[in-house]
Amino acid sequence: MAETAEEKVEERERVLDTPMDKEFDWAKKDDTTPVRDALWDHYMEADGRDTMKTEAKMHPYLDMSNDEVAANAEKLLKN
Repeated sequence: MAETAEEKVEERERVLDTPMDKEFDWAKKDDTTPVRDALWDHYMEADGRDTMKTEAKMHPYLDMSNDEVAANAEKLLKN
């Protein structure tokens, strides 16, 4: 049976909506911030709190695979 559009979106955004501590073993143990929010916060700080710039940088994540999202998040957020 073919996946519905909702199922495809749900699968595609799984990493974005997963808490940091559940997705990455290097994240703080109690960091329940969704990956999406952690990325947003990172870009907001890097862009001088410019929402439009941050939104433009976040938009490509909606078309990335889970592996791409995870790799980019690790590259940007891992200390």
